[in-house]
This record gives sequence, structure tokens and C-alpha cells, in this order.
Amino acid sequence: MGGSYYVPRSVKGESRILYVFTIKSFAATLAFGLVGVLVYFLLKSFLRISIVGSIIIIAVFAAIGYALSAVTIPDVPAMGPLRKAGGENIGAMIVRAIMFKGKKKIYLYNYKREATKGGEK
Repeated sequence: MGGSYYVPRSVKGESRILYVFTIKSFAATLAFGLVGVLVYFLLKSFLRISIVGSIIIIAVFAAIGYALSAVTIPDVPAMGPLRKAGGENIGAMIVRAIMFKGKKKIYLYNYKREATKGGEK
């Protein structure tokens, strides 16, 4: 009558690369790392930067990319106004804010008010 069923632990989870990166965070880290390489080549023409400086520049940009794609807002009361966004990726919040600012829709409301006399219409 009542049989047991195997229930997997993580049904929705993303696949992981090197245990730390998800596919999304790995792609963002690589993309921002490439931006760091471009910044290095631009700075190299103006400044004399050693190989250690180039590694630091690339690592900083890659860390920013990883943070934007993998770090989530904690769901703790100390976060104040961001508490309602608890558990959401920072990158998703930034994308939503950019899309919100990009919409230039104007909503007009009809506020025709008729003059009333003593509460009568």
C-alpha cells in the first residue's frame, strides 16, 4: 500500500564547475576578466605596469564579475530596506533596475474633477 519513494535533494540546483562556480558565475567571471585584460592593455600604453600589476587588474575585474553573478543578498533583519530582496542575486537586481530605468513609459491618469457645491455632484 504505502511504498517509499526516492526524493532527490536538489531538484532545481544549477550545475557547478570547480564546486565554486555555476555556469552563470563562471561566464560572468570570464567576461569581466576579459574586460580587465582590455583595461590592462589600455593602461599599459600610458603607464608602465609590470606583469604583477596586470594580474592584479585582471583579478579585480574577475572578482567583480563573480560577485555580481554569484553573491546573494542575505535575508536578515539588519539589512534594512534590502531585507525584502533577501536570497536574490545582486546581478539580477542590477539588471531589473536598468530595465526599470530604461522604460520611458508615461502613464497619464484622468483627474477630471467636477466642481461640487456642498458635497453635491
